[in-house]
Amino acid sequence: MQKNTPLFAFGLAVAVLICVVPFFYTHFMLKIICGLASGLILHVCAFKKLDFDDSALYVFVGFFIVLNFAFGDISSNQGANLLIYLSIYLLGSIPFGLILALVFAKVNIKSEGSKSIGATNVLRVVKQTDPALAKKLAIATVVLDFAKAACPILIAKFMGADANMLWSIGVFAVLGHCFSIYLFLDGGKGIATGAGVMAVLLPLELLVALFVWFAVGKVFRISSLASLAGALSFIIASFVFHYDMPEIHTHAPILIICFIIFYKHIPNIKRLIFKEECKVI
Repeated sequence: MQKNTPLFAFGLAVAVLICVVPFFYTHFMLKIICGLASGLILHVCAFKKLDFDDSALYVFVGFFIVLNFAFGDISSNQGANLLIYLSIYLLGSIPFGLILALVFAKVNIKSEGSKSIGATNVLRVVKQTDPALAKKLAIATVVLDFAKAACPILIAKFMGADANMLWSIGVFAVLGHCFSIYLFLDGGKGIATGAGVMAVLLPLELLVALFVWFAVGKVFRISSLASLAGALSFIIASFVFHYDMPEIHTHAPILIICFIIFYKHIPNIKRLIFKEECKVI
């Protein structure tokens, strides 16, 4: 679909204004209706048509329904938590790789290479003109994408948040990175941001995943293959080391994050199957 940035900005403003209504009228169905209306308006303004086969439509609607409940319940702890999650989503949505490449290398990585906003594409695109700068920007991208998940979780942990909230923050950070509201729900692959979550919450499993990532990358020199192997090894390690998942008693957040990572790697998986994936590492 053709995206229209000015119209998208207008639609976003209108959608957010509609979300203020449940702040004054807290009826359950009104929150649902306002969320539905906000999502539909933003989708139409972003793509200039209403397409019920487009997954972005349902993400928009779901996002604004959550936002409506947050505004409607702002005086309660639940409402405060929802606002925190939305803030984390907006933070996670910041495309640091795209910004760094635009500012320091004067190149739009969304129109070159794999068109991803992650460190791998930053390295791939920028090194064509400046290899030394490419490495610096790729490292900076990894650090910032890692930090936008790890730092909020550390802050929340320091402030006494329970494990359920910590994992929810992690999921929303990865969702923001992979489906950025600033990029019309496009985004990165989620590896660095997911690692930021796991570094705080399951560091032992992350060490296993990093070892597998390094080993596979060293042998095959394919970034996507190493990332997928690392994610798979993380899932396995979590069941080995923390089968009962103390405090939350479920592997759901881990499976959700890894599912998002695998989903975002579907084009890479297709290229791997047909032996067309580029060697970057």
